[in-house]
Amino acid sequence: MVGQTALTEAVYYILLSLVTPRHGYGIMQEAERMSGGRVKLAAGTLYGALNGLLDKGWIKSVPGAEDSRRKEYVLTDKGREALTWELDRLKELVENGEMVLGGAA
Repeated sequence: MVGQTALTEAVYYILLSLVTPRHGYGIMQEAERMSGGRVKLAAGTLYGALNGLLDKGWIKSVPGAEDSRRKEYVLTDKGREALTWELDRLKELVENGEMVLGGAA
């Protein structure tokens, strides 16, 4: 992706959690679970990030029941591309670190 910048850890885990449609609380729980408790998203942080990801077209709202108050979100193809780009970037970082340090990390 041209112009792609590194993702924050929070955004990385939000995107990963949205491979399966989830609502806000579900995203918070999944990000915390996947990160081993390291990433704890506050509601304000989460919803600010979700709005930014919606604007970029990396996630979309899942149409739900009219009376449902819980909005669900899911990763788009564009979001999957951004996530794949970030994963490749992280792999390169690890490979270079291991090469320089001789695998003694």
